[in-house]
Amino acid sequence: MTKNILIAEDDEDIVGLLRLYLEKDGYKVISVDNGEDAFKIVKSSQISLALLDIMMPKMNGYELTKKIREITNIPIIILSAKTLDSEKILGLDLGADDYLTKPFNPLEVVARVKSLLRRCYEFKLDNVEESKKILKVGELVLNEETVSLTKNGEEIQLTPTEFKILALLMSNPGRVYTKVQIYENINGEYFKNDDGALMVHIYRIREKIEDDSKNPMYLKTVRGLGYKIEKI
Repeated sequence: MTKNILIAEDDEDIVGLLRLYLEKDGYKVISVDNGEDAFKIVKSSQISLALLDIMMPKMNGYELTKKIREITNIPIIILSAKTLDSEKILGLDLGADDYLTKPFNPLEVVARVKSLLRRCYEFKLDNVEESKKILKVGELVLNEETVSLTKNGEEIQLTPTEFKILALLMSNPGRVYTKVQIYENINGEYFKNDDGALMVHIYRIREKIEDDSKNPMYLKTVRGLGYKIEKI
């Protein structure tokens, strides 16, 4: 089934370049030049993944990301000329799955699109074919069939990337995973600039599952090595 990719970007040259590479790989591309039209398309069409610019007319990429996350968990990649870590953190904090700075290599964009689609959609298909697992650690219960997480019976909303990271760590409590291992397990590929994004995802997961994110009980950092879910 053909995947529909939404590009929300007001630079025609960038849209044309991305369209060329994405369509070459078999994706259907829908493009708009402002955030309001992008949100209308997300609500009315079957969009598989969204590529969003930050500086757009009518509604910027940050606002758009927030509004999309209110209605769907489709993968979101932010494409921006803003290079400050604070800008990246804001985008990921609002629910984006990845953040690429301009200028970018279109081949890397396509690789990341493939990885996110595989991470989100093939993961669900695998769960249909395999025996369903319910992972329990302390008060956390992660259900791979319903793609849901609860703590003390209350559901916690996770992005697709956050869910996959937590599912991996909860499947082996006490085991330390390096950053590379986490990305290769959930994504199949690791890019050298993924470290910052992973740190933000870990921060976001802690904010959602811990009583005190600054003194985590579940998701621990093993300095110099990686991350683990503590056995409880």
